[in-house]
Amino acid sequence: MERLAIREKAENVKEIQDIIQRYPAIGIASLHKVRSAQLQELRKKLQGSAQVRVLKNSLVERAITNLSIPNAEKLKDYLRGPNVYLFTHLNPFKLERIIEKSKVKAFAKVGDIASEDAVVPAGNTGLPPGPIISQLNSVGIPTRIESGSVWVNRDTVVVRKGEVISESLAPVLSKLGIKPVEMGLTVKAVYDNGVIIPEEYLKLDIDEYKKNIGEAYTEALNLSLNAAVPLPENIAVLIQVAVLEAHNLALNAIVISPDTIIDLIRRAYFEASALSSKVPN
Repeated sequence: MERLAIREKAENVKEIQDIIQRYPAIGIASLHKVRSAQLQELRKKLQGSAQVRVLKNSLVERAITNLSIPNAEKLKDYLRGPNVYLFTHLNPFKLERIIEKSKVKAFAKVGDIASEDAVVPAGNTGLPPGPIISQLNSVGIPTRIESGSVWVNRDTVVVRKGEVISESLAPVLSKLGIKPVEMGLTVKAVYDNGVIIPEEYLKLDIDEYKKNIGEAYTEALNLSLNAAVPLPENIAVLIQVAVLEAHNLALNAIVISPDTIIDLIRRAYFEASALSSKVPN
């Protein structure tokens, strides 16, 4: 029986090694507070792009040790707790975006960590007067009774992002329909062709990134215009600038041409008018 278990483990390790060798990237994500339905949904989203496997950390550790892959020792630091492994050809940052978008809002339980500030808005709660008033007041929510309902006097932040949901707050948030917790996989790290990218470096602010690219493009375009470096992106503007400068040069040098004759006559007229105004009749 023991030999059978050893053989089975060896086969499992060999299978994991084969998968690792087929994919350049391995995502390691925490399974903490992840519902099975969410995991199944993620498998559907990544079908054809990644293998999503729930594996024993000890087997994965043995597999990467036997393969002697670069940075194997550092990778082992992430093989703790319940994990799901994502073997993929996807860009690590794209993988993180897909997983992040698969998260859903959920009602909080005692001890959960708030994923964002929980704000109880001012207005009618729709709840009748009763024990709820003392429950709301106990967590710092100011109330009043109006038209047979409990009203919140002002917008009130009851828990900040990263704080623990208390025993008194969890049921209040549920009654008010507020979901301050995100449920889903959390990527701990991605191993990409020998490079380990931790969670904090995988999260990109796409809007900020687009803004930075836009600013860099504008600055590069201005630099190329000032240096008169012809490029497909600036050639039309450079030609317009060259035409304008050539035209001004021709006017200042009083070069008569089909392009300057009208402006030269107009200038001569204005100069003659100005001169005539200063000469006595």
